[in-house]
Amino acid sequence: MSKISLEELESYLWGSAVLLRTNIDAGEYKQYIFPLLFFKRLCDVYDEECDQILKEYDGDKSALEFEENHKFVIPKGAHWNDVRNTTENVGEAIIKAFHSIESANADQLAGIFGEGAWTNKNRLPDRLLKELIEHFSTKTLSLENCPEDELGQGYEYLIKKFADDSGHTAQEFYTNRTVVHLMTEMLKPQPGESIYDPTCGSAGMLISAVSYLQQQDLEWRNVSLYGQEINSLTSAIARMNLFLHGIQDFHIVNDDTLERPAFIENGKLKTFDICLANPPYSIKQWNRDAFEKDQYGRNFLGTPPQGRADYAFFQHIIKSLKKDTGRCAILFPHGVLFRNEERDMREKLVKGDYVECVIGLAANLFYNSPMEACIVICRMTKPKDHVGKILFINAVNEVTRKNAQSYLEDQHIKKIAEAYEKYEEIENFSKVVTVREISENDYSLSIPLYVKPETNEGKEDNRSIESIYESWDGRTRRAFSCYKALNKMISKGATEDE
Repeated sequence: MSKISLEELESYLWGSAVLLRTNIDAGEYKQYIFPLLFFKRLCDVYDEECDQILKEYDGDKSALEFEENHKFVIPKGAHWNDVRNTTENVGEAIIKAFHSIESANADQLAGIFGEGAWTNKNRLPDRLLKELIEHFSTKTLSLENCPEDELGQGYEYLIKKFADDSGHTAQEFYTNRTVVHLMTEMLKPQPGESIYDPTCGSAGMLISAVSYLQQQDLEWRNVSLYGQEINSLTSAIARMNLFLHGIQDFHIVNDDTLERPAFIENGKLKTFDICLANPPYSIKQWNRDAFEKDQYGRNFLGTPPQGRADYAFFQHIIKSLKKDTGRCAILFPHGVLFRNEERDMREKLVKGDYVECVIGLAANLFYNSPMEACIVICRMTKPKDHVGKILFINAVNEVTRKNAQSYLEDQHIKKIAEAYEKYEEIENFSKVVTVREISENDYSLSIPLYVKPETNEGKEDNRSIESIYESWDGRTRRAFSCYKALNKMISKGATEDE
């Protein structure tokens, strides 16, 4: 049997979505395609495992009954072929198989197939379900035929395609992979570390951390991955995604991180070596009153305004970091750097010396969205020469745009990551600023205050309104700061003359 190429795999996966197009909205494809893909994968890997067991035990079928010989169990009557041979009420057969597999593998797979409306024959008639099952049956998704990493890549391709196709759910569902690679490159995960994403979506950031270790030829099987996701379907997809990438040690919980953080030890938040996160931007529907008297002390900087929960996630992440090795990279809207309503929290953040680096990214790096974002890196124990300082990197020009998509190339990632690693100043790109200088700018972290990017005269300005405002705000604060310093000098001179 020939190994499936990535191109073949992508075509195969997208072909399943094409079959659904006339019956299901694009935003709902994932409710049906991902569970079926995962079901097929599990059964093919199980069959492959059974073949290997029979070879090892010289064809003794009783060896198949030993649970310790299997990574997971496919109960009798719940195999892909059982469903494939069903001629009517196919949706019921699918649900029965799903529930049977989840029950037989409660520790690993409970609830992983979600709650799709498989028995709604108006949307999913038997004919359509049979077509889908026959389409998936055209390829064998065994480990030999389709290694974990390759299927994982195909799976991520499908996630991206759904993001492109469904539009409004894109940013929530899929963070630009090149931006995630940059964040991982800057934090440099190490073997044996614990890695956490409090708003993990489909687990792309956690997988990126593992991929980093694999690319560096470092041990990756001993890292522990933790994630929490409020959307039940997306959390199930995260678990499938991790499983399909061959990752064993992961813990994904479906719940609200701000209201009910999932990882608690001895009455306190569990702490981790690394946190990678892209929290939902400026959400308004959250329990501010509960956070104001948070039992885990996550309001140590203050309570954010009801209309913007960004600093609630920010404080949760900082509280979730180990005191010695803890470090994080968080994607935020630029507003967290300078908005007036968060000024007092930002002052405590700067004075606490949590922030190590702030990076401004180009526009259009998020699918179907022109928004700009920044990456904030915090480190609980900074290197001695970083104490009392923050590195600002203005990377708005580090981007490539092709086929209506923007992304970071390897050279962009390398330039940004090296500037951070060396903690160095580069004209029009990066600058090391002291906490005292930031205090003189009223604790604004607005990037143009400290480093202005190189501009091309006469070039059309395609920046977002928020970016233009941030630039204006930076220049205004800089001018105000100079004005105050000038007044001090004049006052001091007048005093001396007297």
